[in-house]
Amino acid sequence: MRTGGMTFSLLARRRLAFAAAAASLLAACSPVKLVDRLTPRDTYLAETGIAYGGEPRQQLDVYRPLPETAPPEGRRPLIVFFYGGTWTTGERATFRFVGEALASRGAVVVIPDYRLSPQVTYPAFVRDSALAMKWGLDNAARLGADPKQVYVMGHSSGGYNAAMLALDARWLGELGASPKQLAGWIGLAGPYDFLPMGDPDAQRAFDWPNTPRSSQPIAHVSAAAPRTLLLAATKDTLVDPVRNTGQMARRLRAEGVDVQVQTFDNLSHVTLIGAVATPIRWIGGPVVPPILDFVGLLPASVGRPSIQSLNHSP
Repeated sequence: MRTGGMTFSLLARRRLAFAAAAASLLAACSPVKLVDRLTPRDTYLAETGIAYGGEPRQQLDVYRPLPETAPPEGRRPLIVFFYGGTWTTGERATFRFVGEALASRGAVVVIPDYRLSPQVTYPAFVRDSALAMKWGLDNAARLGADPKQVYVMGHSSGGYNAAMLALDARWLGELGASPKQLAGWIGLAGPYDFLPMGDPDAQRAFDWPNTPRSSQPIAHVSAAAPRTLLLAATKDTLVDPVRNTGQMARRLRAEGVDVQVQTFDNLSHVTLIGAVATPIRWIGGPVVPPILDFVGLLPASVGRPSIQSLNHSP
């Protein structure tokens, strides 16, 4: 029988060995490539490079649970996830870790690319997002999801895209769809009220100063909004969590919308989405449990995450 000291020593050596291996990998490749290398590939089924439109960047990847993963086909939620990058950068393959994290726990996940600035400006990337969202709504049943449990989710500028689809009925309406078809929307550190804007990339993407007020998600808050989950890092220095997440939550609540807010003191703007990745969840959060709870996938044996308020500040 091992003593407590011997067991601790063994655990300590293993942790040091893991840290050394991680450091070695990190030195050999970028953090994004490291996360991708460590993310499992045998916990989901994938279909990649599916066209949802005629443009080269109008393609998406689908991540589906394994057949034995609960819930059964037909009862799974479908989540369309939009990544961030100030509407100027981003590739859907980079966010495979989001697909794995959620599909391995029972969700069907759709991750689209969309056209970026400077090739296009607002509202082209919102229209692309709406087209991808419409694809998800139309194909939910075929993918084994419940068509009544379709969600839109995004991080950073992708959170903006998600908010616009959920709050501004124009974009899905152009395609014969409606935000009323959404079971909810999830925003991670999204910019929802950012006029006037000072970031050069954002200025180019929105043709500043010729940017209409209607481009802001906060301008479209109404009682018709879907139920909402907002996640933010309290120390976010890129997207002000008080002005954006806090204000959005207050406006939605004032309209009677069901809003849940979770804030994190141990994460930043970037690590908020990074903490979704299975191999590095230890960096902070946890971020995944409130998402699973919101879409109905948190096991009954697991306590519901504590939902914090942003009535004053995160």
